[in-house]
Amino acid sequence: MSRRVRRIQQALLLAVCVSSISTLAIAQDTPMVPIRFHPQKEVRADGPAPDHVEIYAGYGYIHPFSSGIGGYLYQPVYNPNATVSITDYFTRHFGVQVEGGYFSGPNSDVIANQCKANGFGCLYRDPSYYTAEAGPVARMQFGRFVPFIHALGGAAKINGPVYQPLTWGYAATGGGGVDYILPFWHDRIAIRPIQADYHYSHVDYGPLLANNLGGGTSALSAFKLSGGLVARFGSMGSAPQQVTLACPVSPASIYPGEPLSVMAQPLNLVPGRKATYTWTTTGGKITAGEGGASIDTTGIPPGEYTVTGHVTQGRKGMQSASCQGMFTIRAYEPPTISCTATPSTVQPGGSSTIASNGFSPQGRQLTYMYTASAGTIVGTGSTGTLSTAGVPPGTIRVTCSLLDDLGKTASATTMVTVTAPPVAMALPMTQQLCSVSFERDRRRPVRVDNEAKACLDDVALNLNRDTGAKLVVVGRYSPDEQPLQGEQRSVNIQTYLLEKGVDGGRIELRVGDPSGRSADSILVPVGATYTDIGTTFDAASVHPPTYSMRAPRRHVTRRRTTHRVTRRRKKTK
Repeated sequence: MSRRVRRIQQALLLAVCVSSISTLAIAQDTPMVPIRFHPQKEVRADGPAPDHVEIYAGYGYIHPFSSGIGGYLYQPVYNPNATVSITDYFTRHFGVQVEGGYFSGPNSDVIANQCKANGFGCLYRDPSYYTAEAGPVARMQFGRFVPFIHALGGAAKINGPVYQPLTWGYAATGGGGVDYILPFWHDRIAIRPIQADYHYSHVDYGPLLANNLGGGTSALSAFKLSGGLVARFGSMGSAPQQVTLACPVSPASIYPGEPLSVMAQPLNLVPGRKATYTWTTTGGKITAGEGGASIDTTGIPPGEYTVTGHVTQGRKGMQSASCQGMFTIRAYEPPTISCTATPSTVQPGGSSTIASNGFSPQGRQLTYMYTASAGTIVGTGSTGTLSTAGVPPGTIRVTCSLLDDLGKTASATTMVTVTAPPVAMALPMTQQLCSVSFERDRRRPVRVDNEAKACLDDVALNLNRDTGAKLVVVGRYSPDEQPLQGEQRSVNIQTYLLEKGVDGGRIELRVGDPSGRSADSILVPVGATYTDIGTTFDAASVHPPTYSMRAPRRHVTRRRTTHRVTRRRKKTK
């Protein structure tokens, strides 16, 4: 490579660097495109934020094809060369790019051998290509990968394949590449593994000289390859956030046939842009609806099932997300029942009310049924009646059954006891004891004489023998007497019995009818009553008893006189 060409190459590289620094300074001073050199990392799960300005520098390779002048073709340049560009993005996807390229290398032996074959001697010259172009660029970021395309136009300074000097012409370049943003250095550096372009340039070298060794017009077609590093500056805010989707199922656990609802909960969708949802489920029939979907679970066997949702937005579903929700179909539970009998103990022929309490956890329709081991039972709904007519004493088992509309059953039992009829106890009977007659002593018609005392002694003996018994004394009177005489006779009998040690509280005094001068004594055992004859009276209203056999006072006086006379007669003898 000649010294002159090396100086030109160094000058071009210096110009590119100065241009890059100038563009960077302009970007810093322009408020519309802020560039931050301090570390700032705005990263989403799908990649870092887009940048404003990019400076690229990398290796360049150019390979002309089917291009030449006067039969002499342009040769590829294999030397390490450079491609440098500065890109300013004014949106997330579009910007303007300025690119420069330098390609130079030793001429191949192809040209020298071709000249020699034509009978000419060709001087050794290095082929050189200089490009300066600008144009629009478009990118689309996918996480850390940023593919781009560009279309550039501008100028190219190229020398000919033989003796054509470096001459400016117009040029156009179109192609694209891809960058990968490195996950360190605050996302400021990216690698451009490949940039591939088609290049066309048109240069007029003047009239074609003799032997085609100079002059002529060049229509150069070539492809360019490049790879290198990209410096990223500025930030355009957070990168487009990844769309997410959640689809909770409510309720999460149900019985077959109950409805389910699925709620779509998207995140980071673009507002106002149409989103498309699709739904699938491993059980039941799913129907898309507003804001989610509904699931018909009729006929689904018990188990766990999954519902899957998918949302897309944009052309060809550029933004998409999926979700899964779980739900459980539970087996129907059988009903439960309890029953009680009121009363639980009845006498033969009696009845008992059977009350049932049935419950279905799923609220199914219930049917009640009743059976009994004896007797007759009828019932509708939760109440039944057991009849024990003709049932001997013993225990009856009553079964209360429950049937739901799915055929599931439940049962409970209760007992009813039929007791033996009570044995009728013989009521104690009153006993007629002796009857006292007051007919013998007309002068003392209410007096208890010796014969009466003998009767009353037997009465006292019976009362002492049966200490719980009582005695009813009924005094009667004759038609020519007053009831008072009947009362006195009862009182005199009581007085005699008191002397015999009988408790007065055990003696009840009554006055009877005017059927004669007598008194009856009736023994009333415990539990017996006597209501046949007589009327009770107040014994205190009756004169003191006069049952004694003592003579009146006058008889006593006369008897004493007689005794004195007798004693006197003895003394006279």
